[in-house]
Amino acid sequence: MKSLKMKLIYRKHKKAILGTLGAVLLAGLVFFFSYFHVTKVEVMGTSRYTDEQVKEMALQGAFTDNSVLAVLLHSRVDVEGVPFVEGFYITRLSHNSICISVREKKAVGCIPYLDSYIYFDRNGIFIESSHTRDELVPFFDGIEVSHVIEGEKLPIKGSSVLTTAVALSTIFQKNDAIPDHIEFDTSYQITLTYGDIRVMLGKDEYLEDKMTRVSAILPKLSGKKGILHLENVNDNSKTITFEQDLGEDGVIEDVDTAAAYENAVANWHGGYDLEGDYTGEGEYDQNGNYVGSRPTEESIAANGSWLGGYMEDGSYTGYGQLDKDGNYVGPNPNETSEDGSGEDLEDYSGDYSEDYNDSGYDSYDEED
Repeated sequence: MKSLKMKLIYRKHKKAILGTLGAVLLAGLVFFFSYFHVTKVEVMGTSRYTDEQVKEMALQGAFTDNSVLAVLLHSRVDVEGVPFVEGFYITRLSHNSICISVREKKAVGCIPYLDSYIYFDRNGIFIESSHTRDELVPFFDGIEVSHVIEGEKLPIKGSSVLTTAVALSTIFQKNDAIPDHIEFDTSYQITLTYGDIRVMLGKDEYLEDKMTRVSAILPKLSGKKGILHLENVNDNSKTITFEQDLGEDGVIEDVDTAAAYENAVANWHGGYDLEGDYTGEGEYDQNGNYVGSRPTEESIAANGSWLGGYMEDGSYTGYGQLDKDGNYVGPNPNETSEDGSGEDLEDYSGDYSEDYNDSGYDSYDEED
C-alpha cells in the first residue's frame, strides 16, 4: 500500500517536472523565434537587382525569417537561371537583422552572337547570354567566335584581342565612361562610339594615356558630330586631330591640332598673374591685360573646325574672333553666354575665358 502511494506521488512529481520543462521549453522557443525574428534585411553586392528582388530569390528556404537559423541553414545559397548571379551569402548582423551578399558573375564585356548578347569575364569565359543588352557592360563588335559553350572559354580569333578588351573595360570602369560601342576592325584597330563622336584609338598602344585624353576632351565636344583621332598618340607625340561633321552638306573638315596648337602657344602672351608675377599659367600679359588661359592640345582639339581665338594684333587669347591670318571667323560656336543664349562673345572680351583648365588638362599640354 505504501509502495503504491509512493508511485502515485512519483508520477505526480514527474508530470509536474515534465510540465514545467515543457513550459520552459515552449517559452524558450517563443522567445527564440520572437527575439531572433528577422525584421531588417540589408542587401549588398549588386546594382542589377532591387533589394526586394534579391530577398525574394535568396530567402526561399525554411526558417529564413530567423537570424540564427537562416545563417546556420542557408549561409550559402547557390542559384541557377538568374542572369549574372551565382548565388548569395547570408550573414547575421544583429538579433533581428541579416545581410544578403550577392555573388555576381563579373562580366567585363559582351559580343553579338546570332540573335543574342554573349557576356564574358576577364578570362574570356562565357558566363551569360541574353536577348537584351546590359548598358553597364562594354559592347564589343569585331570579336569573332566560331561557337560558344556556357562555362567555357570563348574561342576568340586573335590572341591579343581578349587582353585588349579586358584592359579597355578596366579603363572604362575607372573613368566611368563606357562607350556606346567598341569596334575592332580586321587589323584590330580600335574605334569607340560616344553618341555622335567616333574615337579612333588605333592599335592597342598607350591605351591609358589615350583614354585619359579622351575623357578630358569629350565634355568639350558636347553637341558636336565627328571623328576624334588619337592613333598617333605615343611617348614622342601627343597629336590629336578632330574631324568635325559640319552638318547639312556632310562636309568634314580636318583640323591639324598639332600645328594649330603650336601657333596658338607661340602667339599667346600670357603667363602672368594679377600681381604681375610670371607663373607660366597666369591669364594676363606682362601689361596686366587679360589674354585668356594657356592653350593646350586638348582645348584646340575641342574647338573642332573653329580656327579663331586671335586678336587684331595677331595674339592668341582663345576668345578672339579672327583666325591666325587675320580673317574674321566669328565667335567660338562651342561657347555660350552664362544664360545659355549664345550671344556674341566679343562683348565679354574684357573678362571672358574659355574653361580649358579643368583638372586633367594641364598635364597633357606638352609635346615631347
